Amino acid sequence: MSFSSDVKAELCRAELGPRSCAVAECYGVLLFCNTFTEREIRIITGSRDFAARLPRLFHRAFGLDFDGPPESGAAKLVFRMTGADKTGKALEAFGVGPSSLLAHHVNLGVLEEEGCRESFLRGAFLAGGSVTDPEKRYHLEFVTDHYPVSRETAALLQDMGFDSGSASRGGNYIIYFKQSAVIEDLLTTVGAPVAAMGVMSAKIEKDMTNTVNRKVNCDTANVTKTVEAAGEQRAAIRRLRETVGLDALPEKLRRTAELREEFPELSLADLAQACDPPVTKSCLNHRLRKLMELASDPDLR
Repeated sequence: MSFSSDVKAELCRAELGPRSCAVAECYGVLLFCNTFTEREIRIITGSRDFAARLPRLFHRAFGLDFDGPPESGAAKLVFRMTGADKTGKALEAFGVGPSSLLAHHVNLGVLEEEGCRESFLRGAFLAGGSVTDPEKRYHLEFVTDHYPVSRETAALLQDMGFDSGSASRGGNYIIYFKQSAVIEDLLTTVGAPVAAMGVMSAKIEKDMTNTVNRKVNCDTANVTKTVEAAGEQRAAIRRLRETVGLDALPEKLRRTAELREEFPELSLADLAQACDPPVTKSCLNHRLRKLMELASDPDLR
């Protein structure tokens, strides 16, 4: 199963709650489902958990049953409800009278209670939502083919503290989130705290991996720098040995040159400690620079 499927399975384990919340959840489902008109309701889903929840949800909200068992095809299940006598009951619960034309908008009067808003978003996600595996990237979205629904749901989310992005894709309108912390909070709000913990764990693991990688890269760069510097120093010392000879150098420079030749792998700090007596890193660096300056003297050619 995908991470998105796991989230929907967790959401479907939530209790149906009071009728008002069931109505709000159905509202989210219908505004984000495939077809919602005065004549027909059609909901297509690949989630078996959502398919098991739908009949109970609609019966709890409206006392209605779908026309029959869901139709199967291409790994999807299709639920249908037709006839004005059935759809009219749902429309009436959403504030649409029998003589009114159905307009796809979010009626906030149905969502006055905080629990109803959360239920609405749960239904919207079950019908038209998805979330990417957080081990790959952070992305949660709601998809609807009704622009007013997308705009008004985004406003509702913002009112609840969730700032979203918006886009369009293939004639559909997208509300999306790309920040892990926001996705965690939103999943918790709609009833998927286990999935939210999964996002949090993935983020912690990514952060730890990035920290380790940065440290390894830094250590590798430092080792490379040390090796390159030591190579240049040894080349300079070899030039001095072959020209003027190390015995011609002042004692401190001679001892430093011999120490570098003996320990080519040591860092500057470690080499400073290997001196007898130990010297500071700055002192040793000054001596090595002096050796390289002497080796670059054109008179030695």
